[in-house]
Amino acid sequence: MPEKGIKFQRRWTQPGAGPYAGISWVPRKSRILNDRGEVLFELDNIEAPSFWSQEAIDIAASKYFRREGVPGGKGGETSVRQLIDRVALTIAEQGTKQGIFLSAADEHHFLDELRYLLVRQMAAFNSPVWFNCGLFARYKIKGESQAWRWDESAYQVVATTNAYEYPQSSACFILKVEDSLQSIHDLAGKEARVFKYGSGSGTNFSSVRGKQEKIPGGGTGSGLIAFLEMLDKGAAATKSGGVTRRAAKMVCLDMDHPDLMDFVRWKQREEEKVRALLNAGFSGGLDGEAYRTVSGQNSNNSLRVPDDFMKAVEANQSWSTRARTTGAVLETWRAQEVWQAILEAIWQCGDPGLQFESAIQAAHLCRAEGPIRASNPCSEFMFLDDTACNLASINLARFLNESTGEWDLPSFTQAIRLLIVAQEVLVDFSSYPTEEVALNSHRFRPLGLGFANLGGLLLRLGLAYDSQEGRGWAGALAAWLQAEALNVSAELAQVRGAFMAFNANRESVGAVVAKQRASAQMIAENLAVPEKLRLRLVERFEQAERLIATTGLRHAQLTAIAPTGTIGFLMDCETTGIEPEYSLLKAKKLVGGGIIIQQNLAVEMALKKLGYGPDQRRTILDDLMKFGHLEKASLLKPHHLPVFDGAVASRDGQRFIRAEAHLEMMAAVQPFVSGAISKTVNLPHAATTADIGDLLMKAWRLGLKSIAIYRDGSKAVQPLTGSDSLSQAGSRLRCPNCGHEGSAPGGCFRCLNCGQVDGCP
Repeated sequence: MPEKGIKFQRRWTQPGAGPYAGISWVPRKSRILNDRGEVLFELDNIEAPSFWSQEAIDIAASKYFRREGVPGGKGGETSVRQLIDRVALTIAEQGTKQGIFLSAADEHHFLDELRYLLVRQMAAFNSPVWFNCGLFARYKIKGESQAWRWDESAYQVVATTNAYEYPQSSACFILKVEDSLQSIHDLAGKEARVFKYGSGSGTNFSSVRGKQEKIPGGGTGSGLIAFLEMLDKGAAATKSGGVTRRAAKMVCLDMDHPDLMDFVRWKQREEEKVRALLNAGFSGGLDGEAYRTVSGQNSNNSLRVPDDFMKAVEANQSWSTRARTTGAVLETWRAQEVWQAILEAIWQCGDPGLQFESAIQAAHLCRAEGPIRASNPCSEFMFLDDTACNLASINLARFLNESTGEWDLPSFTQAIRLLIVAQEVLVDFSSYPTEEVALNSHRFRPLGLGFANLGGLLLRLGLAYDSQEGRGWAGALAAWLQAEALNVSAELAQVRGAFMAFNANRESVGAVVAKQRASAQMIAENLAVPEKLRLRLVERFEQAERLIATTGLRHAQLTAIAPTGTIGFLMDCETTGIEPEYSLLKAKKLVGGGIIIQQNLAVEMALKKLGYGPDQRRTILDDLMKFGHLEKASLLKPHHLPVFDGAVASRDGQRFIRAEAHLEMMAAVQPFVSGAISKTVNLPHAATTADIGDLLMKAWRLGLKSIAIYRDGSKAVQPLTGSDSLSQAGSRLRCPNCGHEGSAPGGCFRCLNCGQVDGCP
């Protein structure tokens, strides 16, 4: 009988040289001040690669370095190499313990290649891995634990006794709640355990009875909003991962819930209160007195929208809400009246988002287990209740050869293989906040491998985000990511077995993968996609189908496109997730403090790709620094302007990407994503409710799983400046951590000064 195990070949590293060969390690300093000049964080003599930016070093040092309990004189981590080794060595050792590698040599190859990938900012794990992984394995750090893990030797879920021996590694959780006071209060405890170690959770609250419904013993229930306000306060009191970022929640609700209209208008009304408080003199900002006073600010709200409702809106029909306890109709509305209330709420505060039932269930690999009912806070993880997902994202721009302009497909493939195996190791190495989540994580093993910096890649390629070529590239890369992930998962199933519920869901797995193969055939016919990528796509899906038919699939979900807020800083990405470029000029933090404005380095690469010579490029870049955009660049050809369009105009009349183009980009990628896409469509301040309605309808017709919209300046936070308060990077806002200027690209607040990320969609 052949020996089982995964074999790893070296691509980037050499035996004996080590993964850090060729890197210049230099001493750096991280010093983060608030807007009053007070020190929030400071660390000297950080060992870091010379090519890492100050922003990346600040994120690693202030967010991810362990600050106490590390053996040695300093007590905390002081090196990027130390951080990467802590995570990579631990994962490799656990992979061997789990019987994943074919030989000791394969473990060593895996370890070196993974460290190479991480230190060169080609990819990154989600934040909880950096927070927690390896603290016990490397440093013997212990922590109080209220979690559960899968014990293979006992073949059951067991309670953990140390928070870091089996660390919480997943960023995304979906937790179930039932219609009982005990269940709702238990949820608060579960969420606290999720938030404590740097993760976020989502829940569908449709089981909770409405305010009109009777409760045992007489009287009527408190209603949904009362309980949501209670849970929101709990999230507000918890710092994610014990650091500065606020806890993140998703609240989902079915469209037939009795408290539907209260839910739709909840955050809209809270926003009106904020404006009144600001007018009364209370402080603004994301963490000011006004916003701290009102509820709903720690959750993203989403409606679960069935096709029947959308068709009722189109046909001007009625829509009814039903009692949770009896199923009886409680209220009947005109569907267009409900629709208009949704549009007005989004126009005023950005919530609720929409999650489209039919598209979600059609791509569900485990239909025999019941429907998907909720998502994580950012909407990229959509799966069964009481499940978790660990994420990782690939920095696409790092796989483009800057000298030749060629796409490095073998390296992209190696990165996918490394990360799927690493994430597989993390599933059973991790702990979870409830017994149910621990068991389901072992049973289904959902992963979320995705990408970041799509906008930066397209700019380097000289392609417009809003173009058939740009969408073709994005679709092809998403398809290759999914196809390779399926192949690696099937290979792991041969070594470790298929996920436990695979046989019961074999039919739905086969149907979804067959649909992805059919979509890949369309990509293969797109001549804008590089030949070596598009011509092998269908073959890779066909190979995956053959393997799955024989060995099964190790994971019930494999891919998701996350917002990559914090890890986007860590990887020095110009753009996050699937987002386009927001500005051709970047605010760059300097070593030793201070911020300067300089051109996006990808702009010159784009100009070179488009055929401009050195002198022409120099003149065009001078015009960019002079005007802040390229519309007045004297030497830029008019038909090249779309390549440099941003997401939001910085002034009236300036070019920006069509709102519909964001949806079309999502539609190009979504067919190949196991989960969903975290994406907010940014609209200019002057957008109307009718504009929002048109976009939501188009999102539904394109078959997207979810959509969130943010109208620039719609929230009542105070801009830093007057007429220039809106920029291509979105509304200029004050950071709740340091008070410095931040921006809200793609729905996430990002602070350049301290790396704070908040409010991702």
